[in-house]
Amino acid sequence: MEFSELIKSRRSIRKYKPDASVSRDDIEEIIRSAQLAPSWKNSQTGRYYAVISPEKIAEVRECLPEFNRNNSENAPALIVTAFERARSGFERDGKPSNELGDKWGAYDLGLQNENLILKARDMGYDTLIMGIRDGERLRRILDIPEGQDIVSVISVGIRAIDPDAPQRKPIDEVVKFF
Repeated sequence: MEFSELIKSRRSIRKYKPDASVSRDDIEEIIRSAQLAPSWKNSQTGRYYAVISPEKIAEVRECLPEFNRNNSENAPALIVTAFERARSGFERDGKPSNELGDKWGAYDLGLQNENLILKARDMGYDTLIMGIRDGERLRRILDIPEGQDIVSVISVGIRAIDPDAPQRKPIDEVVKFF
């Protein structure tokens, strides 16, 4: 798919086809694309927990508020995203490189997640990034180390709806030229 068309066709999908599937190979390809995003000093701190078994998907969905359990219903895959704390945005001696400190890890993961959702769309899948979740419960269920900050749960599947694109702010509200 041509890039401009790809970014215009991507939507946050809140209703998935019930009989669709996503293969492990496809999830691996999607995550390999996520890894190609730039990161602070090539620190590559993004971590992914791909949930593809129906039993584990049900367990992970219980870590979401009701509206996101509903939004992710029928999604054949969930990907929990996290980043290694105190590496991205830091010097080798452990001191923050700038005032953002650990926030840079979240920035890097956001870049990776954008690659992830665009690659999924390019492969014919749709996604929803969900940030409201019970992180500590996810940590226990998926055995996520304490040194990682859990950021999101991304549902992956085939859209059952085709929502219109939400209106974007005018360019003069979001950019200032000098």
